[in-house]
Amino acid sequence: MIALTGVSKRFGATVALEPCDLTVAAGTTRVILGPSGCGKSTLLKIALGLVTPDGGTVELAGERLTPERLLALRRRAGYVVQGGGLFPHLTAAGNAALMARFLRWEPLRLSARLAELFDLARLSPDVLDRYPAQLSGGQAQRVGLVRALLLDPPVLLLDEPLGALDPVTRHELQEDLRAVFRRLGKTVLLVTHDLGEAAFFADRVTLLRAGRVLQEGTIEELVRRPADPFVARFVAAQRPPLPPAEGPA
Repeated sequence: MIALTGVSKRFGATVALEPCDLTVAAGTTRVILGPSGCGKSTLLKIALGLVTPDGGTVELAGERLTPERLLALRRRAGYVVQGGGLFPHLTAAGNAALMARFLRWEPLRLSARLAELFDLARLSPDVLDRYPAQLSGGQAQRVGLVRALLLDPPVLLLDEPLGALDPVTRHELQEDLRAVFRRLGKTVLLVTHDLGEAAFFADRVTLLRAGRVLQEGTIEELVRRPADPFVARFVAAQRPPLPPAEGPA
């Protein structure tokens, strides 16, 4: 479970996040929606402890996030960013195994876990020895997912992980990611600005604007019963470019 209570954040004179509450039930997927600069990534980073809120509390995997527990709790959350966030001097295997090696896993245990996750992420074994510059965008993103899953954390946090991919690769990864979430029963907090992507993944959504929560609920509630004029505009701005094709007469 993830629970943020009354969290807020300012950067100088700029209000990045007004006091807000957010709860993600165990085993569900919550998507944070909104335009650029609305506070989505700040909220995610607060949940992970990468940004310290000015006020409020954070619980991650059922434990209060405090300075004393910060490092231990971070290991209970996998973090995936756009492009995978891979280190260019390490191979795919080296990137994926980074935390396990830091924790001094036995080589056989590590090899078995990498093989299991590369299979889960649909990555062929020959990718293990490639460097990030030798990977496609989709492969790099899958390696980033493997790294996030390696310690089997109960929580996954994803910051626009598919935003830089071409539409075909993005569609394939969406399918695979959702299958992984459901198969492993993870609690997921995912940031995107794409309404279609939110509809594909989310059990519930939260829409932000200028650091303030405008609406929470299901995608259907967001689309059919917008709580604010901006919510209606946000939904309308992402309508399909063409109407659905008509069937045969």
